[in-house]
Order: sequence, then structure tokens, then C-alpha cells
Amino acid sequence: MRVAELMTKDPVTVQAETTLAEVAGLMEKHHINGLPVIDGANRLIGIVTQGDLLRRPELGTDRQPVSRLTAFFLPSRVADDYVHTHGRHASEVMTADPVCMFPETELAEAASVMTAKHLRCLPVLRDLALVGVISRSDILRALATRLIGPVPASDAAIRAEILQTLAREKWAPRTGISVNVKDSIVNLEGAIFNDSERRAVIVIAENAQGVKQVNDNMIYVDPGSGMAFSGTM
Repeated sequence: MRVAELMTKDPVTVQAETTLAEVAGLMEKHHINGLPVIDGANRLIGIVTQGDLLRRPELGTDRQPVSRLTAFFLPSRVADDYVHTHGRHASEVMTADPVCMFPETELAEAASVMTAKHLRCLPVLRDLALVGVISRSDILRALATRLIGPVPASDAAIRAEILQTLAREKWAPRTGISVNVKDSIVNLEGAIFNDSERRAVIVIAENAQGVKQVNDNMIYVDPGSGMAFSGTM
């Protein structure tokens, strides 16, 4: 799946001169985490996020101790921080040069970037122009849709998908596991020697398209004691 399939097209945007009062009002009205800041040609110049508004003198949250040495040797950095926390316009508080995605970017990459950089939304560009925004909410909505219920599939197709996934995953056991499907209900049988692998095999079966239920009939054999346990431990 690609970003273009889930992104919010024609997102709410602001200009560099938009007041912070307007920015906060738009975020609250549209229930969004970030507002792209664009110029007259629809080119992205930054983004204002909720995180950019956490430190404000109006809330008494702007105060961060600045040492005399820092103020003396790095006055520009201290001044820039003051503008960011006290600015009254989007251009003064925005995050410049934000991380961006493209419509063709794989959704997995966008999700990884959000996770690694603790971001809630990412602008989407095409030829330097803003064409959308992909957010965590967009991804969660897509996930919720797919979790609502099973998509019909034949027993043979379900079994084939499970076997293909087992063959693809490097950690998965290659032998000893039997997969049988009847009326969209999966029965897992055989011996397995690692409880983490047992739980992961069950998850593979549960995620196959069309599965209604998974019965764990596998025998877990503890490698240390040799004791065997049936079903979920």
C-alpha cells in the first residue's frame, strides 16, 4: 500500500503570516495535529504541529533555564528559541524543512518514519507542491476498516496463504506443523519446540484473509524438560 491511497488530499493549510490564534483555532476545529505552511505557489515551507505550541508564555510553559555561558556564547540559538516560543505567526513557530513523503512512498516507510521520529503527521509532496498529508489517524482508520471482519476466501486459499507466510518468515518452523482449514476455521497441529514461535504461528493463521477462527492443537515440547503441553499455555 502506498501513501497516496490513505493520505488526506487538499489538507487544511496556513500561510507564513497566519496568526497563531488562527492556527490553534484551525487545529481545534478540524481535530488535526499539524498544519502545513505554504507559500503563494503551494510550496511547502514548514509545518506547525501541536508540539510546536507546547511551550508558550500564555500557559507558563515556555520557561527553560538558560545558562549565562549559553547566552553569552550562543546568543543566536537562545534568540531563535525565544522567537519559537513567543512568536505570534505561523512562520515564527513552525518547524522548517519538515520530513516529507511522496505519493508513491510505501506506507510501511511512512509508518517507520513516524515511529522513529515521533511524528504524528507527514506532508506529502509532488514536484515540490503540497498534495496531501498522511497522519497516524489516517493509518489507524485504514487498520480499523481491515479489522472489522474477515473477507470471504476459500478454504484452499486460506491454507495456501498461511503456508506461504510460514515459508516466507525466516524464524518459522519448516517442518512439524500441519495446517488444515474447513469452513474458514483453521486447525493447527503438530509439535513445536519454542513457545514464542507457537504464538507467532497462531498470529499468522489469524491474519490470513477470510479466517473466522484458529484452533491451536499444536503440542509444545519444552526443550529443557522434554515435557509436552497441548494448546495455549
